[in-house]
Amino acid sequence: MSLKKIAVLGVGGWGTALSVLWAKKGHSICLWGKNQSRIIDLRNWRENRTYLPGIKIPDSIGLTSDLQDCADADLIIFVTPSTVLREVADGLRKFPLNADAAVLSCTKGIEHGTGKRMTEILAQMFPDRAIAVLSGPNLAVEVSRELPTATVLACNQAARAAELQNYLSAPRFRIYTGDELAGIELGGALKNVFAIAAGAGDGLGLGDNSKAALVTRALAEMIRLGTRMGGQVRTFYGLSGAGDLIATCFSTHSRNRRVGEELSAGRSVNDITSSMQMVAEGIPTAKSAYECARKLNIDTPIIDQVYALLYDGKPPAQAMEELLGRDQKPEGA
Repeated sequence: MSLKKIAVLGVGGWGTALSVLWAKKGHSICLWGKNQSRIIDLRNWRENRTYLPGIKIPDSIGLTSDLQDCADADLIIFVTPSTVLREVADGLRKFPLNADAAVLSCTKGIEHGTGKRMTEILAQMFPDRAIAVLSGPNLAVEVSRELPTATVLACNQAARAAELQNYLSAPRFRIYTGDELAGIELGGALKNVFAIAAGAGDGLGLGDNSKAALVTRALAEMIRLGTRMGGQVRTFYGLSGAGDLIATCFSTHSRNRRVGEELSAGRSVNDITSSMQMVAEGIPTAKSAYECARKLNIDTPIIDQVYALLYDGKPPAQAMEELLGRDQKPEGA
């Protein structure tokens, strides 16, 4: 694999952190954002003041709001919000891409209505290309500060997974390879929903025992739904399942955990999202996961309550009481 240029699509905190990481490794990076005024701000300040303040953007990173500038890349990385990934991919495919260009998703979400994973959308948009996914307990602020991090990568062309692993790994960004895309993606997407529940419990002051129980049952629920959606059980016990679930539910940097905390403080979803500068993927994913669980007839009590918090206006205290009041059952159920 000859990778002379990487295009990173998405100028949020995660897209910026990955661009900085790989630029420092010596790779040629083109960072794209739809908002031209934001790109101008990044050029002027060489800092993402909105999403990743305090982290210098190396001068070697090219910044653009024109998708055509990304079409000649050897590796195209999607780090857009899940709700616009299809739109951005559709815009990019209007330009001729490099013959051997690979496509990598670092977006965590499930599409509304279709229940499709991000790599399924990308495979539909870019047939016959190598399609890969990268996910794990990777908080953008910590990656940008070069704190030790591990993640997992899988590709629909197994040989290229190892090539991407070697190319994108860094001394403090350790990449493991996985053998399936579905479980890696679903772990990374569903954990955001459970992080909202964890944040709501924090806001209610329910304590560490409660949170540990919630995270443990969330993993069981993730496996129950995720395996029916195509993931393998062992994947959910790895970095993109249990690992990402732990980081997102406990970290003060987690925007999804923060959403749950704000809900417990009595703020509305609209108020929270309008004041947040970053996208909390757990909000749209809760709706998609709820839809998928209903279609598959899967019991998902935590997802159901998070959906009710976000879309039915249920008070967090009531949601927690209903979870605790469910019929008792064996742990393996």
